[in-house]
Amino acid sequence: MARLAAIEQTRNLGVMAHIDAGKTTTTERILHYAGVTSRMGEVHEGSTVTDWMQQEQERGISITAASTTFSWRGCQCNLVDTPGHVDFTVEVERCMRVLDGAVVVLCAVRGVEPQTETVWRQADRYAIPRIAFVNKCDRVGADPGAVTSQMRVRLGANPIVLQLPHALEEEFDGLIDLIRGRSRVWDEASRGVRYRDGEVPAHLRDEAALARSELVENIAEVDDELMAKFLADADITADDLLAALRRATISLKAVPVLLGSALYNKGVQDLLDAIVDLLPSPADRGPQTGVEPATGERVVRQPAVDQPTSAVAFKIMNDPQVGPVTYLRVYSGAVRTGDQLLNATRGKLEKVGRLVRMHANRRSELKELEAGDIGAAIGLRTAATGDTLCDPAAPIVLDGLEFPSPVIGVAIEPENQEEQDRLTRALEALAVEDPTFRVSTDPESQQTIISGMGELHLEILVDRLAREFQVQARVGRPQVAYRETVTARAEVDRKLVREVGGRGQYGHVRLAVEPAPRGAGLSFSSQAPADQVPREFIPAVRAGVEEAAERGVVGGFPLVDLAVTLLGGSHHQVDSSEISFKIAAFQALQEAARAAGPVLLEPVMAVEVVCPVSDVGDVIGDLSARRGKITGIETRSGVQVVAALVPLATMFGYATDLRSRTQGRATYSMQFLHYAEMPTSVRDGVVAKGTGA
Repeated sequence: MARLAAIEQTRNLGVMAHIDAGKTTTTERILHYAGVTSRMGEVHEGSTVTDWMQQEQERGISITAASTTFSWRGCQCNLVDTPGHVDFTVEVERCMRVLDGAVVVLCAVRGVEPQTETVWRQADRYAIPRIAFVNKCDRVGADPGAVTSQMRVRLGANPIVLQLPHALEEEFDGLIDLIRGRSRVWDEASRGVRYRDGEVPAHLRDEAALARSELVENIAEVDDELMAKFLADADITADDLLAALRRATISLKAVPVLLGSALYNKGVQDLLDAIVDLLPSPADRGPQTGVEPATGERVVRQPAVDQPTSAVAFKIMNDPQVGPVTYLRVYSGAVRTGDQLLNATRGKLEKVGRLVRMHANRRSELKELEAGDIGAAIGLRTAATGDTLCDPAAPIVLDGLEFPSPVIGVAIEPENQEEQDRLTRALEALAVEDPTFRVSTDPESQQTIISGMGELHLEILVDRLAREFQVQARVGRPQVAYRETVTARAEVDRKLVREVGGRGQYGHVRLAVEPAPRGAGLSFSSQAPADQVPREFIPAVRAGVEEAAERGVVGGFPLVDLAVTLLGGSHHQVDSSEISFKIAAFQALQEAARAAGPVLLEPVMAVEVVCPVSDVGDVIGDLSARRGKITGIETRSGVQVVAALVPLATMFGYATDLRSRTQGRATYSMQFLHYAEMPTSVRDGVVAKGTGA
């Protein structure tokens, strides 16, 4: 299977949304109308193409990002369907790194939801042009106007609505295309494959004319070329509007908004047209900049086949039959079967055994991947998520990826000792696939601790151990990933003087520690004169500081959000060594942290509960009992939405409690927001238990 289109006719796009907004259903309709599938899969039946894992089919949610390719109007579209659940947000993050555009699906009833805001911020971080698809316009309470208002307020977006519905809710049967000035009605008998274009209905002509006039003005405000025509009172055609809107979309000045109902097969062809007409090609996104690993100089790669090869590995999937399958986005040059590439991130040479194009969990063979394309390589051994693969003669390290730290962990052990080695290998394989999944050993109990982004995340991973790796394991109670920090500045002078086996050890450091902003992590700098602490010992001091920070001083949890400065010290010409300075720095940091007002930090979650009006009191009371802080109550389409900030430690089992309190009528979503200082009364109990991840 060769490349389907030139780079200018290629679209690399993701579909993303809050859970249950209809993202996977929309993807299924896209694949059907593009001719990839002969029948439409349904999420509730577990028959969709992109939800291929057993766990996805059983739960009716997307867990892993699935890649596939289709053609529409001569364009090759590489599409990635991403999960909507916050526990799997890493799948969205790594796909954003390699995509050129995105379709954000919003529910016409519920509007902008918490995970919508999360994926929107991720897209902002990578400057991804977006189209919004307001889905479920057939639902009771559908209000696209309210959705676009929320986009402005909550997302800071500039939505430009391209369509007007004939009607909403159960009467939703067609749309008016404001750019082309036509009406489109989908044929129910053909399940939306056929449609009828015609004149705008008479009773909607005045409304459509006013909406089109507003559309022209809105686009002209963000595009100078169209503004010049508008001010000159020149005739503005549909092609003029599309060209201007494409420029505004690619430059992130506007977000085109389309309407539809994916479940009932309405509006998907218009969405496909918008993907081709409005989203950028790899050529539109321009060159990639990176670093030459030997010199540190910035270098540029143009999106062209005649450039030196550069590609980013953005996802690793373990296949029991062929081994690691490495998903690649090629930015310049070409990757061919049998090529030897340099993993510039790790300094290792790799040989490409096979190249494939992925269709969810199915593969079709390729001979090469050219600039701008997405595919996968089989046979790479050292590549990890975010690594750069390039021509050995022209090395470059492109910008990688940053992943959030896990917030929850559980102890895990095999059912019997014979399975210990298999469990270890299986956990290593899962950790390679998922950068937010961590495996560690508790230094006191020697238990294996697995950590992740939430209860569902770990539940899925344990399920995969049994199904994919045939490893039966027992898991303990969830443990929260607490952290420690300091609240004041402290300085410590620490001198190590020892005699070991006839030879002395001498290390002397003066350290200062002080608080840093939340989320800053640990920073280390040196102001020590070279005649006091020679430069060759600075890395050892840093290593001692980092090791001490990992162990903490309050409850054994890692120290974060502090700045450590090496102020000075002294050395001995004979007895000083790297290990001496490392030990001295370790002891100095521990002593300084104890003197700097150490406190315990706990992960705080942003929680949103959607419930009937009659249950609001119970919901608020329960959240308050969990040490939650109510931040807002909003009425939305006949229900109440309660927003709160709640410590993660109090939210275990909340789904079951919420169902019982509201007779199953309430739903909630939760995502990590930040770490916050823990009350002293609660901290003492946590430290006494010594629980952590």
